[in-house]
Amino acid sequence: MAASARIESLIARMTVEEKVGQLGVFADMVRPFAPDVNPEANVRNADEVLAQVRAGRVGSLFNGVGAELGRRIQQVAVEESRLGIPVALAADVIHGMRTVFPIPLGEAASFEPALAERTARATAVEATAAGLHWTYAPAVDIARDQRWGRGAEGAGEDVVLGCAFAAARVRGFQGDDLTAHDALLATPKHFAAYGAVAAGMEYASVDIAPQTLRDVHLPPFQAAFAAGAISVMSAFNDINGVPASANRGLLTGILREEWGFDGVVISDYTADMELVAHGYAEDDRDATKKAFLAGLDLSMQSGFYAAHLPALVESGEVPMAALDEGVRRMLVLKERIGLLDDPYRSLDPEREADTGHLADHEALARDAARRSIVLLKNDDAVLPLKKREQRIALVGPFARDRENIEGCWTLFGDRSRYEPLEDGVRAALGEAAASLVVVPGCDLEAPVEGGIEAAVAAARDADVVVLALGEPQRYSGEAQSRIDIGLPPAQEALAEAVAATGTPVVVVLRNGRALALTGAVRDAQAILVTWYLGTRTGSAVADVLFGDYNPSARLPVSFPQATGQQPYFYNHPRTGRPELPTMSEFKARWREIPNEPLYPFGYGLSYTRFEYDAPRLGTTRLGWDDTLEIVTTVRNVGDVDGEEVVQLYIHDRVASRVRPVRELKAFEKVAIAAGGEVEVRFALHRDALAFTDADGVRRAEPGLFDLWVCANAKSGEPVSFELLASGVSAAP
Repeated sequence: MAASARIESLIARMTVEEKVGQLGVFADMVRPFAPDVNPEANVRNADEVLAQVRAGRVGSLFNGVGAELGRRIQQVAVEESRLGIPVALAADVIHGMRTVFPIPLGEAASFEPALAERTARATAVEATAAGLHWTYAPAVDIARDQRWGRGAEGAGEDVVLGCAFAAARVRGFQGDDLTAHDALLATPKHFAAYGAVAAGMEYASVDIAPQTLRDVHLPPFQAAFAAGAISVMSAFNDINGVPASANRGLLTGILREEWGFDGVVISDYTADMELVAHGYAEDDRDATKKAFLAGLDLSMQSGFYAAHLPALVESGEVPMAALDEGVRRMLVLKERIGLLDDPYRSLDPEREADTGHLADHEALARDAARRSIVLLKNDDAVLPLKKREQRIALVGPFARDRENIEGCWTLFGDRSRYEPLEDGVRAALGEAAASLVVVPGCDLEAPVEGGIEAAVAAARDADVVVLALGEPQRYSGEAQSRIDIGLPPAQEALAEAVAATGTPVVVVLRNGRALALTGAVRDAQAILVTWYLGTRTGSAVADVLFGDYNPSARLPVSFPQATGQQPYFYNHPRTGRPELPTMSEFKARWREIPNEPLYPFGYGLSYTRFEYDAPRLGTTRLGWDDTLEIVTTVRNVGDVDGEEVVQLYIHDRVASRVRPVRELKAFEKVAIAAGGEVEVRFALHRDALAFTDADGVRRAEPGLFDLWVCANAKSGEPVSFELLASGVSAAP
C-alpha cells in the first residue's frame, strides 16, 4: 500500500522489535477503568506498560480512559521513546459512553438508521472527551439463533437491516473528519460469521456454505467499509475448520485481494493465542506465524507477536516485507486519524470535564429508548394507561432495578444517572403517583418470601398491573449462550399468580434477545419489548405506557413459539415439503407446533391502525438494466398520529439455488397523521435480486418474482413481476 514519506522514513529507521511493537495491542493498565472485563492474559502493571511504551513496544492500548493520564501515556510515547510514535488509545465503547443508549439490537428495532448514527455520534463525543481515539464497534454479526448471547450487540437477523445500521454506526462514530478531536475510529466486528456459531454456542464452530457466508454474513462488513471504516476485528470462531484469525482466504483473499480493503485487521482478545487450543497451531510460535501470514495485523493482549515475530523474521519464515506491510498499515491508520500530526488529540482534560452536552445526550437517550420499544400485543386497548382515575400496580423484579438497565458491554456508563422504571412511572403520574403500588414479587432468578402473596394482593386492588419481567442483563452478551430462552421460573410463577387475579396485565419485558414466551406472559393483555434501554429507561417506558409516545418500533428478530425452534429466521429457504394449512404431517414443521413464529420479523403494533393499498408497479416486465418503481398508499385509519415501518420484500420463484421464502429489500419509516395517508415509493434494481450461485458468482437470474409492501414478514398479499434477460425488450 502507498504511504507518506514520513511513514516510509519511520519504517526504514525502525528495528524489528520496534516494528513488532506497533502491532501489539495491550490492556491499558495506566488508566485501568475496566481491568476485569476479559480473562487474564499477559498481565502487566502501569509501570511495565509505560516502560514498554518508552521502548517502542506498544502500538495501541485498550479499555482505559482519562484525558490526563492519556496525555502521560502519549508523552512517554512521543517525548521519551526513540522514534516518538504516538499510541492509539482504544476501548470497547459499544452503545454509549457515560450516557448509555439502547443495546444495538434494541436500537435496530427502531428501523431508523439515522437514529443510530445520532447515538453513535453522541457516544463518540463522550468517548473522545475521555481520551479515546478508537472503538471496537459496531458489531455487525447477523444473528439467526437467539440462543447466542452476542445477538444483543448486533442488528438482528436480516441482512438489509444489518447493512443499514452497520453503515450508520460507522458514520456516527467517525463523523465527517477522522482527524477531528471528536472522531472515534470504528471497528466493524467480528470478521466473519460469528453469528452463525453452531447451536448458538459461544465461540463454537461455524460450518457454512460459501454462498451463505457471502450473501448473509459478509455484506454488513462491506457496508461498514463503504461508510469509511478502516479497521476490522477478526472473529473467535473457525469457518469450515479454519479459525477466522488465521484464515488467509478470509483476511487476505476476500478482504484485501477481492474487496481492496487497505485498513488494519485487529485480533479479538487473545484470538491468536487460541489457535493452539483450536488445534490449528502446534504452539505459540506456530500460532504467531499462521495468524500474521494469514493477514492478522494486530495481536491483542496475547503478547505472541512480541515474543515470536522477531525470530520468525530472522529465520525468514515471515518475510521482512510482510512485517513492513503490517507496520505500514498501522502507521497509516495513525496518520489518517491525525495522531502523527497531533499526538495529543482527544486528550484535553478541560473538554473531559465539560458536561455541557449532557442535557442533549439525555434527551437523545430518552428518544432513542422509546423509539426502540416494540408493542407486541394490546388486547382490548389496555394501553395506553390512564394517568388519572386508574389504580396501577407496578409488579416484578425490574420495577425498581438499577443494575440491569445498561445491558451487555457497557464499561463506562454513569450509573448515578440511570433511571429505573418506577422513577419514570412516578414522574409521569405526577400527583397521582400516590396511588401507585410497587411490589417486586420475586428476585430476578429466585422467589422471595411473601413476594407472590404481596403481588397478588396488589393486583387485586388495582385496575391494571404493569408486570416488569425479563432476563438479567448478564444473560445476554459475550459468553452468555442459553439453552432455554424463556424467562426464569421464579418470574413465570409470579406472572401466573398475578394473572390468576383477573386484573388486566401489561407485561414489560427487559431482554437482550428474542424470547420464547409461555403461559401467563404470553397470554397477557398487552406485551411491550423494551430490551435494555440505557440511561433514560424509566422515562422512555413511561412515555409509551401512558401514550405520550406512540410506539413505532418493529422486531429485528423473530420471536419463536418455543426455544426448540432455534435457529429460526424469517428468510429461511423454501423446502420441497412446505407446510400447508390443511396438511400437518410429512411437511416441514415440528411435531408439536407449526413452523411459524409467535411474532414475526418486522412485527409491531401502534396505538393507531394502518392500512395498505396493493403496491403499484411501474412495470411487470423489468428490463435487465432498468429500475422497478413501486408505490404504495398507506393510511392511518385510527384516532392518533403514528409512525409505520413500511417494508418491501421479494421472493424469487425459480432459481438455480433454493431461495428464501421472503427477503427484505427496503424499508422506510413514515409519520402519518390520524386520518391521513402517504405514498411510499421504492426503487428496485437488478442488483437487489442477485445472489451467489452454485459456482460462487453473484448474479441475478431472469424470471418471475413476488413482491410485498407490507407491515411485517408474514403480512400482505404479493404482486408479481418478471426480470427479463439481458437483451430482451421490456416492451409488451
